[in-house]
Amino acid sequence: MALLEIKNLTFAYPDTQKPALENVSFSIEQGEFVVICGKSGCGKSTLLRHFKTVLTPYGKREGGIFFEEKPLEQVSMRTQAGQIGYVLQNPDNQLVTDKVWHELAFGMENMGFDQQTIRLRVAEMASFFGIQNWFHKDVETLSGGQKQLLNLASVMAMQPKVLVLDEPTSQLDPIAASDFLATIRKINLDLGITIIIIEHRLEEVFPMADKVLVLENGKKIFYDKPQMVGKALADNDLFLAMPSPVQVYNATGQIGDCPLTVCEGRNWLETHYIPANIPIPISEKKKKSDVVVQAKEVWFRYEKDGKDVVKDLSMQVNRGELYCILGGNGTGKSTTLSLLCGIRHPYRGKIILNGRDIRKIKESELYNHFLGVLPQNPQTLFVGDTVQEDLNEMLTDCSAQEKKRRKRVMEQVIEDTEIRHLLNMHPYDLSGGEQQRAALAKVLLLEPQILLLDEPTKGLDGFYKHKLAGIFKKLTNREITILMVSHDIEFCASYGDTCAMFFDGGIVTACGAREFFTGNCFYTTVANRMARNLFPTAITVKDVIEGCRANKRQG
Repeated sequence: MALLEIKNLTFAYPDTQKPALENVSFSIEQGEFVVICGKSGCGKSTLLRHFKTVLTPYGKREGGIFFEEKPLEQVSMRTQAGQIGYVLQNPDNQLVTDKVWHELAFGMENMGFDQQTIRLRVAEMASFFGIQNWFHKDVETLSGGQKQLLNLASVMAMQPKVLVLDEPTSQLDPIAASDFLATIRKINLDLGITIIIIEHRLEEVFPMADKVLVLENGKKIFYDKPQMVGKALADNDLFLAMPSPVQVYNATGQIGDCPLTVCEGRNWLETHYIPANIPIPISEKKKKSDVVVQAKEVWFRYEKDGKDVVKDLSMQVNRGELYCILGGNGTGKSTTLSLLCGIRHPYRGKIILNGRDIRKIKESELYNHFLGVLPQNPQTLFVGDTVQEDLNEMLTDCSAQEKKRRKRVMEQVIEDTEIRHLLNMHPYDLSGGEQQRAALAKVLLLEPQILLLDEPTKGLDGFYKHKLAGIFKKLTNREITILMVSHDIEFCASYGDTCAMFFDGGIVTACGAREFFTGNCFYTTVANRMARNLFPTAITVKDVIEGCRANKRQG
């Protein structure tokens, strides 16, 4: 008996001509691990929201959703609350209480469980998830990884049969994300709980999957085992989102069995190729130019008697450079961005932009063709009822001639960010990746000399990340400087000019991308971990493919 079955599901949001989902059918058995992937805006989150009645979006729906062979709308709200667990993309959107222990108990209290049962389940979940050391903490003091783990534990306390997760690691650093996904897999294997997950980080979840559902323009195009899906997508744009071992395997002729993990990929490479110190092309080093972003011995704390969040930070970013800051959650990266854009002010040290102390630059000048900022939560930029209204806001208070020029710029930005089909939609109705693109478009309309971006690739599919890299390349070629905070190791390795490690309030190292990622154990790419025994300087999929083509094992 299928646990969940979707039959000919078609759904359209109000006032839209094209359905978000079109004739989607598939079934999920008890205990399966199902990964849903596809381009941003293909209908993934819309589909997931149909798995719980209280989350079902408003619009016109045809077809059926069945839970244990019963139409979902006939399953009681109490049963859905207890047996269908849901973890959102942004952990802060799901937390409702002030203390960790109360968050664990909140769902059970709402469902009327007796105190003894609540205490027992809270203790069990705290022990299983390793929450004992922060059991009595305020929720607001937790890191992003801890908040998401708390959300998961709170859902698991209800003892669900199925766990639905919508990009749960999008705001986590690589190590925290890996730990979180390992916990999800443990829940699946040890407890037999069915997992349905949307995830753009396919490197880790792809090998865990029993089945992979691929959506494109609201339609199901594949639903099969991960090895078969990897092969089937070889000629599709979505292939850029596939795990590195799958991409290397397909690009080198599909010899033998398709590897999915780093270990399988390493063994596969060593079977078919020989070690070589090959001259892998190194990206062209940008010429030394003038420094446009500079921090000099900067210190910052949120409270007068609190701990320092940024400690003795010194850094330099050159004109026309893509400068990537990596590091764990809670190390001070986003706080540093807020200092660099003048939202917060250090109590010691200086921030210098384009040779001028930021304290001496008026706000009206700072954000007028000078500085553009994309925050971690793109929704904070939206003020209109439609995306078009939001973009038009950037044309207010302009002369007729300036407005005409900016409209031409807007047309180009709309094309670059691929949001034309979203212009009449409310920003809050967009998927996470679509919101990210719309927010980026709004920032680009400022035509800034310096761009400060906090997690710009969050929620974006592999195909659009490639497009985004092209946009960044155009901007840096025009000597626009981009400083981005990111957890996206693969993107930074492929396109970054300088990569910096942020730790304990400051930058511990900053160097070229290849030098930065070669030799690291965790903060490096899957391609590097997979191929380092054969091609030590390879850090991207492209590098590994080039090495394979030149060094095939004979016989």
